Amino acid sequence: MMPEQRPRIAIVHDYLNQRGGAERVVGVFHEMYPDAPIYTAIVDYDNIWPELEGADIRPTWMQRLPFLKRHFKKYLPFYPMAVESIDLNGYDIVISSSSAFAKGALKSKGALHVCYCYTPMRFVWDTERYLEREGLGFIARFVMPFILKRLKSWDLKSAGRPDYYVAISTAVRQRIERFYGLSASVIFPPVDVMRFKPLPAHEDFYLIVSRLNAYKRIELAVEAVGRLGLPLKVVGSGPFKDELMRLAKPNVEFLGRLDDEVVAGLYARCKALIFPGEEDFGIVPLEANAAGRPVIAYKAGGALDTVIDGVTGYFFDAPTVGSLMDAMRRMEAAAETFDPAVIRAHAMKFDREVFKERFGAFITAAYTHSMPISA
Repeated sequence: MMPEQRPRIAIVHDYLNQRGGAERVVGVFHEMYPDAPIYTAIVDYDNIWPELEGADIRPTWMQRLPFLKRHFKKYLPFYPMAVESIDLNGYDIVISSSSAFAKGALKSKGALHVCYCYTPMRFVWDTERYLEREGLGFIARFVMPFILKRLKSWDLKSAGRPDYYVAISTAVRQRIERFYGLSASVIFPPVDVMRFKPLPAHEDFYLIVSRLNAYKRIELAVEAVGRLGLPLKVVGSGPFKDELMRLAKPNVEFLGRLDDEVVAGLYARCKALIFPGEEDFGIVPLEANAAGRPVIAYKAGGALDTVIDGVTGYFFDAPTVGSLMDAMRRMEAAAETFDPAVIRAHAMKFDREVFKERFGAFITAAYTHSMPISA
């Protein structure tokens, strides 16, 4: 009797030119399916996670466009065509890793397409916030709405191409249902919990680990600790750094980008992490939890799935300095009551091995025509 042939799997990701959370997920997909090629519109081989070094990465024709590394955003209208040009004939399973374009990949007839969705295309569904984030000049802001209108039309047209959507959070699942009229399951992204170790005691400083963009609302924390006279360490870099430094008092220390090992030590030593922005999911709070430390988070977005108020940290209800200050006062009064073991046990529920088990089971169930499991 001939052995049953294993399905051929392909992974499709939007673009591999940065080291973000989505690219870490692609690294985990590569661990799960090491023989699966990774198709992507463009790749910067000098700026990928170590987990993807040596992977079979196959960029599209966009890789040959001039000045791509510096001006990849200016080629925005080309990405849908690039993704649609990927030849996926012969693959039984397509896993798209998408916050924009990969979900529009064209599978062969009879194949299974599962989209792991970080969010529906942000720049067409939340245009004003996107334009604010990008800090575009006058001409770009004038032209961009016309480009985004066409992209929105393509986004809706291609929304039905995946057979199943798996969202990274409840908030993203709700967006998929609202924008596309489609249902989605939720499987939380993987957190490398084992990289972090709790310490017997913490030190007297608060911590932020973030890219310093305006939409991250880091200024709320900078102003709050300034008024309260509490020490804050800020890890990360970005275009909003100079503005934040102008706002900051001497009790705020900007550390720039640091190695993962150094950041892990800061997580374990801080009194609490501050997470002032609204994110689709947000792995940083769970990394702090993995190190046994609580989180102060804005009560919105992915934090609603990851923070347990009074157990793994505190919420603040409004995106204002005053609301954050109230939460910090609660933390000052009760920091010693948080149990590092309980907090770390909570983070373990989001560990990468949990993700691999849940997502792998989902793919198997969908491919064998069973009802897909819910996370």
